[in-house]
Amino acid sequence: MSALADTFSNFIVRQTGARNARVIEFSKLSGGAIQDNFGLTLELEGGDRPGGQEFVVRQDAPSGVAESLSRSEEFRVLQAAFGAGVTAPEPLWLCEDAEVSGRIFYVMSRASGTASPRKLVKGDLTEDQRRHLVRRLGAELARLHTVRPPMDSLAFLELPTGSNPALSRVGLYRRYLEEIGEPHPVLEWALNWLEDHAPEPGPTVLCHCDFRTGNYMVDGDELTAVLDWEFAAWSDPCEDLGWLCCRSWRFGGDDREVGGVGDKADLLASYREVSGADIDPSAVSYWEVMALVRWAMIALQQARRHMSGEQRSLELALTGRMVAQMEYDLLNQIPELEEGQ
Repeated sequence: MSALADTFSNFIVRQTGARNARVIEFSKLSGGAIQDNFGLTLELEGGDRPGGQEFVVRQDAPSGVAESLSRSEEFRVLQAAFGAGVTAPEPLWLCEDAEVSGRIFYVMSRASGTASPRKLVKGDLTEDQRRHLVRRLGAELARLHTVRPPMDSLAFLELPTGSNPALSRVGLYRRYLEEIGEPHPVLEWALNWLEDHAPEPGPTVLCHCDFRTGNYMVDGDELTAVLDWEFAAWSDPCEDLGWLCCRSWRFGGDDREVGGVGDKADLLASYREVSGADIDPSAVSYWEVMALVRWAMIALQQARRHMSGEQRSLELALTGRMVAQMEYDLLNQIPELEEGQ
């Protein structure tokens, strides 16, 4: 680890023009099941960032999943989001020379607070603090969704096939399921339901596609950074809203639809105030079902990374075991939506 710290430290010295750097702290950060994240605190002498500085280095893992962007692509998405006013880590430097550390990486500023779902969902936030946080989440998504195609810097992001992002997703997940090569009748049934009930699409916008509790930092009751941009894509705004409200991301706070933290009405009201767009709650519910299917696909792919020997990991193996819970949630949520129609 110390050699890796020196490698990243030397890279930052070159980028900042510092005379020297002393490593104060270096550690692998928790989370990041797909990529490797390292916290790096330096004392820089001279250059354009003198003094104590806290960074996060995000580096390719030995293997990935089909939906994940490369680190170079993710860095450019982060630049676009940061430029749109989203509360995200400042993207600082990209290193595309794999000779430097063995893999491509980039460096960003480090935000204060915690992303721990347990602390947010089970913590001692008051009702007013929860409502404030949920409204911040709605405002952040509204700002992100002002980024729309075409953008030269994001030309690597493919537009949804056809005229409806939902049907484009259904086609993609059918291909994933075929590639996985295992029978999953509940997922097949859910995909058929999603195809039959696709809502009218909204505008095509930049979506984070993993915007959920656990992927944003909170200090007190203030959101300090939205993290993990590797799944970003052009899609329907409701994909992000539905993902945030999906049952998988409530972490036991099942009665709080928005990530186990607060209420959907506050989320949509805040989104409307910033964007001017009045979102149909039923469209968000539809995308919650899509989120369950998508998360199940990712979990199956994570398990394959372990089982194939590409990257032996207990965490990846256990993620694959979670598919049964998503299938159970689908068996409950789809009938609930049909009964509510």
